[in-house]
Amino acid sequence: MKNSVSDHSFYIESDEEDEEKVFIPDENGEEVDGNESDESDSSAENQQQNKPGSYNTSWPQSYRQSIDLYSSVPSPSIGFLGTPTLSRLSSSYLSSSLTRRHTPETLSSATKPLLPTVDDQIEPHRRSSHALLPPIPSRRQSVRLDDKTSSKVSHEISLPQHCSNGQAVLNGINVLCGVGILSTPYAAKEGGWLGLIILFTFALLSFYTGLLLRQCLDSQPGLETYPDIGQAAFGTYGRIALSIILYVELYACCVEYIILEGDNLASLFPNAYVSLGGLVLSPQRLFALMATLAVLPTVWLRDLSVLSYISAGGVVASILAVLCLFWVGLIDQVGFHNKGTTLNIATLPVAVGLYGYCYSGHAVFPNIYTSMANPNKFPSVLIACFAICSLLYAGTAVMGYTMFGEATESQFTLNMPKDLIASKIAVWTTVVNPFTKYALTMSPVAMSLEELIPSTHLKSHIYAIIIRTSLVISTLIVGLTIPFFGLVMSLIGSLLTMLVTLILPPACYLSILRGKVTRIQRTLCIMVITVGVVSSAFGTYSALSKIVENLRS
Repeated sequence: MKNSVSDHSFYIESDEEDEEKVFIPDENGEEVDGNESDESDSSAENQQQNKPGSYNTSWPQSYRQSIDLYSSVPSPSIGFLGTPTLSRLSSSYLSSSLTRRHTPETLSSATKPLLPTVDDQIEPHRRSSHALLPPIPSRRQSVRLDDKTSSKVSHEISLPQHCSNGQAVLNGINVLCGVGILSTPYAAKEGGWLGLIILFTFALLSFYTGLLLRQCLDSQPGLETYPDIGQAAFGTYGRIALSIILYVELYACCVEYIILEGDNLASLFPNAYVSLGGLVLSPQRLFALMATLAVLPTVWLRDLSVLSYISAGGVVASILAVLCLFWVGLIDQVGFHNKGTTLNIATLPVAVGLYGYCYSGHAVFPNIYTSMANPNKFPSVLIACFAICSLLYAGTAVMGYTMFGEATESQFTLNMPKDLIASKIAVWTTVVNPFTKYALTMSPVAMSLEELIPSTHLKSHIYAIIIRTSLVISTLIVGLTIPFFGLVMSLIGSLLTMLVTLILPPACYLSILRGKVTRIQRTLCIMVITVGVVSSAFGTYSALSKIVENLRS
């Protein structure tokens, strides 16, 4: 989608259809008409958009803002993943939030700063729900404003926020430590004890490819997101293809949430079913349907600030579930008595996909890096994230597999004795967590599709509602068709996560920095790509085979 505005222009269509002039400070700090500035610089800026350093004019333009919200930890005591403050929404629900086609502004209100900014001082009635926002300025173009200048800056100038190293670590852990931790004991059963070597190998390789993404971001001005890297490496088609892979991965995660809800609620209420004539809904299908109806209104929201606050506790929820597992094994005396097997060759590829799914955070790493106040500390932030998450994954796998042995289910919560309080806490924590994350995970996908709405239907909110409702219903259909949590996770990890984490980062790195890559770096990249391709091929084939086998049976 191409916008008719330049990088620094800003058009406001008020409710009364009045024209409003926007003033921005010139080099001397004096106010000048933003429209005049736009006219005088239009040719130069159009040339700039055609340069290789401009990566924000192609679809998807909403990626940065949507992923920033998905990955942010906006707790007042923790901080924010630095998204610029854009014009805020006048309404958080359907009335005006779904009438926009130009979506880059829509997620800004979820990460507003603690202290008032210039944007907070603009009269609310002068803001419109129909605005074309300029692209987010690069971190290399951030402007420091003193008190005198800031009082004159119009609200379209983005004031960047920066997160500390600790906040970046929390954001990274929040992204990496998700529902995948529930299946690590199942992965240990499928792969055997030696399969844990794959977990740590993927952690090491994923850390390395995370550093490669950083090198790609620093290679050219204007690169800020993963799709930007894809465009710099392989052109517009590379950007579109990579974006589709990222969005499909997010969509598949929402399918996993639906399956997760159905399985865990059915374990709590195994006798719940509905019979309508000849149609009988099993507990899993019934609760999957109920969960879908419950999350549907949250997907219609554009102001996801409340959900963003709650979902930041995803790490706490995961740790709480693991602590409950440990409590059941040690205090409630379920015991750690199963020895398990050393290696399961037949089902090892399934374990490969499950372990790969655990490190599916690369889509967000560029956003975390560009938001850091001290980007030079990004390697240490990655080390902390991968070290903490790997230890948590491995500890959960060992505990769960030694507790339940070959009877280990795809989610360890399904194995925990139902009559124990710790088990109920773990299950209910697992059930509640996806309700807060579903909308945040689906919003980037929905916003990217809303960018494709024809301009003639700008003011009609029905299209956005249809898109979001259709996405939610489709995840229910897929979840009911393939209700195999572990196998679907293995398929996602093998097919999509391997691409995003192990294959594409070194491929983009070699393409962007082809003339500066040493022989050792080229060899390492080729080795990582080879590992990713082999793991993806075997894992995908194994997961699909078992899914087809289960569907037939």
